[in-house]
Amino acid sequence: MALDPKTVAKVAHLARIKVGENRLAPLAQELDAIVAWVEQLGEVDTDGVTPMSSAVEMAAQWREDAVTDGGYPDKVVANAPEPQGDFYTVPKVVE
Repeated sequence: MALDPKTVAKVAHLARIKVGENRLAPLAQELDAIVAWVEQLGEVDTDGVTPMSSAVEMAAQWREDAVTDGGYPDKVVANAPEPQGDFYTVPKVVE
């Protein structure tokens, strides 16, 4: 796939990127090389390769689902401008 300066100018316009006229031709060559490299990746034989979610083999650590923090609502609302009991008050946003 060959990119010409006109196509690069259109893509730059759509991406809201200001590219000077003198940079269109070199940018077209750079983008062409990138597209060629990505097309090369399509040639790699991936049959029988299981997808990876991480490059490093890991196992999730299991822990008990228990509350480990809290129990002091007075400290939580200490900086609230107008707390009501143990709760923050916020302006009404829906009529």
